[in-house]
Amino acid sequence: MLKSKTFLKKTRAGGVMKIVREHYLRDDIGCGASGCAVCDGAHEGPVLELQPLDRASSLCPQPHYLLPDTNVLLHQILVWRPGTWASVASCLRPSGSLETYVEQLQGENSNDRNDRAIRVAAKWYNEHLKNMSAENRLQVIFITNDRKNKEKAIEEGIPAFTCEEYIKSLTANPELIDRLACLSEEGNEIESGKTIFSEHLPLSKLQQGIKSGTYLQGTFRASRENYLEATVWVHSDDEDNKEILLQGLKNLNRAIHEDIVAVELLPKHQWVAPSSVVLQDEGQNEDDIEKEEERECILKTAVNEKMLKPTGRVVGIIKRNWRPYCGMLSKSDIKESRRHLFTPADKRIPRIRIETRQASTLEGRRIIVAVDGWPRNSRYPNGHFVKNLGEVGDKETETEVLLLEHDVPHQAFSQAVLSFLPKMPWSITEKDMKNREDLRHLCVCSVDPPGCTDIDDALHCRELENGNLEVGVHIADVSHFIRPGNALDQESARRGTTVYLCEKRIDMVPELLSSNLCSLRSNVDRLAFSCIWEMTHNAEILKTRFTKSVINSKASLTYAEAQMRIDSAAMNDNITTSLRGLNKLAKILKKGRIEKGALTLSSPEVRFHMDSETHDPIDLQTKELRETNSMVEEFMLLANISVAKKIHEEFSEHALLRKHPAPPPSNYEILVKAAKSKNLEIKTDTAKALADSLDQADSPIFPYLNTLLRILATRCMMQAVYFCSGMDNDFHHYGLASPIYTHFTSPIRRYADIIVHRLLAVAIGADCTYPELTDKHKLADLCKNLNFRHKMAQYAQRASVAFHTQLFFKSKGIVSEEAYILFVRKNAIVVLIPKYGLEGTVFFEEKDKPNPRLIYDDEIPSLKIEDTVFHVFDKVKVKIMLDSSNLQHQKIRMSLVEPQIPGISVSADTSNMDINEPERKKKKLQK
Repeated sequence: MLKSKTFLKKTRAGGVMKIVREHYLRDDIGCGASGCAVCDGAHEGPVLELQPLDRASSLCPQPHYLLPDTNVLLHQILVWRPGTWASVASCLRPSGSLETYVEQLQGENSNDRNDRAIRVAAKWYNEHLKNMSAENRLQVIFITNDRKNKEKAIEEGIPAFTCEEYIKSLTANPELIDRLACLSEEGNEIESGKTIFSEHLPLSKLQQGIKSGTYLQGTFRASRENYLEATVWVHSDDEDNKEILLQGLKNLNRAIHEDIVAVELLPKHQWVAPSSVVLQDEGQNEDDIEKEEERECILKTAVNEKMLKPTGRVVGIIKRNWRPYCGMLSKSDIKESRRHLFTPADKRIPRIRIETRQASTLEGRRIIVAVDGWPRNSRYPNGHFVKNLGEVGDKETETEVLLLEHDVPHQAFSQAVLSFLPKMPWSITEKDMKNREDLRHLCVCSVDPPGCTDIDDALHCRELENGNLEVGVHIADVSHFIRPGNALDQESARRGTTVYLCEKRIDMVPELLSSNLCSLRSNVDRLAFSCIWEMTHNAEILKTRFTKSVINSKASLTYAEAQMRIDSAAMNDNITTSLRGLNKLAKILKKGRIEKGALTLSSPEVRFHMDSETHDPIDLQTKELRETNSMVEEFMLLANISVAKKIHEEFSEHALLRKHPAPPPSNYEILVKAAKSKNLEIKTDTAKALADSLDQADSPIFPYLNTLLRILATRCMMQAVYFCSGMDNDFHHYGLASPIYTHFTSPIRRYADIIVHRLLAVAIGADCTYPELTDKHKLADLCKNLNFRHKMAQYAQRASVAFHTQLFFKSKGIVSEEAYILFVRKNAIVVLIPKYGLEGTVFFEEKDKPNPRLIYDDEIPSLKIEDTVFHVFDKVKVKIMLDSSNLQHQKIRMSLVEPQIPGISVSADTSNMDINEPERKKKKLQK
């Protein structure tokens, strides 16, 4: 049967177009129920199981299927997800079925028509399934949270219940109640009913206000150090109000990190300065807002007028960016209570109030919770339990938590993705050699960290007959194996980058490529993309060429092995000669870059030595950098710059480039003040001025000072980002002092490099283009994802280091070490311990202890405690221990040993102090 609908549509040109839509209705579509004699043989696609549900319901004792409406399916997805239920009749009969087709009535809106269609389907199923044999007969239960929809269903003779009614009827599965989302913002409020927050304005008013300039739209970014402070990064070109400061619970007004919000700028006399106090939410009673207001008073301090920042308050939420959060349950002290607070692992996320009957089971476990809403009169948002991940402190559990928290895709590669890998055994064919040079005769070698299996790059250097040098950077030809648009390409683009954790690597591409076919291992033929220069002995580039190639690396060396060859007078083989040539040229190249204003910054990196059996860290050291590290880096930088120039020449609108914006002057304030406190001047007008100032900032009596200045300078920098050349005018890379830059040298671990390889291959005629490669809007969207993935990978790596540092100090016990102050806060100092590359905070105000006399000066900056004054870069001695007294957030705790301040400093003795003793006593009593 054919039904048609005709309507008229106005075109852009002002004409009228007649559109006819035809709908074919069939009468031969099966019901999908296994065991139905009427429809046997007519089933298309999946068939519902004969045994519909294995869960006993007190409301529906007889066998049944469930038919949830669209809203229930969407909002209660965690209850209906596959694995929770045996059979849910969510795949309704197609709208092309004659018996269940429903046409929209005049005056009926789309939602009402959809509700009626589902009821018609439910009624049809119940009538139809009466034809089944007595022993197989079952009914369909309609699940809806819409009161009117449920009433109409019951009037029409359809068994109908709300989602909550049905879930609560499953007496054998009480844990499912915890998965129910609380959808009413006002329906689950605290008992006091006292209004804490102002009402959010409706979206229509927010849009009007943004259009008129009354409100500003931006991304809400909560502070890690102070739960009563946040900033909003404004989505506009107004440089004066690019970042809005928010202080105090009422001004934060229920926004959660990464929400898109509308803010109202406060009058200038109400502007404040960013707080220097470190404040963490200690979980006050939900109706005890007076204490919260007392804490807010600590934020306000007398400051210089130039320290004031544009300050505002959240007036509405434009888009919630909630996600499932990992963390732990803080069990209520009230016996038999079902209401508990959940503390997220991410300190930027507020605590979440959930109701659960499983509190005793979930205590001491890492769990996932989803947010449902945040009523005006609740101190915390409401949420519900989603999943139990495992025991706190367990390595597998904690690794899963940090991957989930940083949104790192880490599932096993699907069969669809793996199907595009080459079949083994693999070898280079004649077809592979097309448009490719054979460079297997060259003395190529790779230099990498120990244990590296995903070798992206290899190098060679040889003297030519004309006396010049030929230098080659050879990069794994990953784009040969990953073709545009297939499942392998899409998954690599989604992941964006390989993530390196302390004991684990989350690959961007399957292991067959990352550690085998693309890895430039020694003594095997490998496909490469080569960038080859002819240079003088003074590193002047005479010619540059690019070619797809095949190489055979003669050695896979570590940085230490390569350094040993260069330094050894006894070694003069081809590989060593090549390395010495490369090292000599690299020094000249580096000198030239620094003269142009390239920055040499510092960031303490640590390396763990693991126990071979337990895989626990047994030693922690800062990474040692050799000349060979710099040698490899120089040629990778040169290759990236050379390729950037080439692809931009060929694709001025579609080149994928990388830029590093210059920091705003305000970013340097902390660096300039810190240097001034040590009678040094740091100039920040240009990158060259900064580089020269850092080179000159030396102290014969304090050799580590220059390293500290460079570490602090690193904190002042902006994030480098990928961008499409046709969507931006500023290409400059500030840190490298280069007018143009890209990433070409690591395609095994960065998807950006794969795109750059494809652009370069088209530019030299070695491969063909495809539509997405020259679509600047699609390229810009890709860059956005790559920037996000790159940032999250960095955060995940830092979290992994932090966790393994905790494991190290758990086994090592308490130690005392020398440290240097990096920052002073209003109630704390942030210190760096060079021996371990470890950063931590020494607090001077503790709960249940009398507060010392603290005087904070933001101008210098300095912190006076009693009669002792602390400045940035001062040397102190601290005691380091693992604080496990709060399982929610186990942390490295630091206490001041020297200088000695009565009532503040602790003894250097490490044998008689156990921060975890109260917790052990508590567990002993429980036993």
